[in-house]
Amino acid sequence: MKPAIIIVDMVKDNIDLGSPYAMGEEGRKIIPNLQRLAAFAREKGFPLIFASDSYLETDFVFHSRVKPHAITGTRGAEVIDELKPQDSDIILPKRRFSAFFRTDLDFTLRRLEVDTIAVAGVTTEVCVCATVLDGITNGFRAIFLSDCCASYTPEQRDRVLGLYQKSPLRPLLRVMTLAEFTAGCEQKAESQAQ
Repeated sequence: MKPAIIIVDMVKDNIDLGSPYAMGEEGRKIIPNLQRLAAFAREKGFPLIFASDSYLETDFVFHSRVKPHAITGTRGAEVIDELKPQDSDIILPKRRFSAFFRTDLDFTLRRLEVDTIAVAGVTTEVCVCATVLDGITNGFRAIFLSDCCASYTPEQRDRVLGLYQKSPLRPLLRVMTLAEFTAGCEQKAESQAQ
C-alpha cells in the first residue's frame, strides 16, 4: 500500500465558529485527530493533500439552499490555522464536491505512484464520500478515516460510515479509525523491511 492522505474542506468558512457557514462543533472535534494524521503523513513521507472548497460566487452549487462561501481568494477558502499546510503539502482547490472532479488529483496521485487514498474531513456524506467513491472510480483503493470525518451530527456521520462498512466493495473500500490506519501502515513497513 502506498497511500496519500486527503483532508477535505477544512477551510475557515466551513470550520471557524465565527463564520456564518460553519458546521459547528462537530467539525472542530476532529481537528486533534487531523493534526495527528497530518503529522503521521509528513513523518512517513506520504503525500498530504488539502482538497479545499474554492468557489466562484456564481457557481452552480449556490443555486440551491447552499449560500456562497469559501470564495476563491478569500480568507474563508483558506485551510484552518490549526492545520496550517507546510511547503511539502499539496493544496488542491476544488469547485465541486469530489476532489477528483475537474482537478488534477488523478494525475498527481499517479505521478506519485499512490495506490490508496485515505480520506478525512467534512462533510462525511457529501464531499468526503464523493472523493472516496471517485477514488475507486479512478482505480485507487479508498479508506474512510472514521474518527477523522465529521458531519453536522455524529448520527449522520455514523449512518454513512455504517453503510460503507458493510459494502461489497471491500477490500477496495474500507472504513478504519486513525489508529487502525497508522498501525496498518507501520505493520506494512515492518514486513517490507524484513
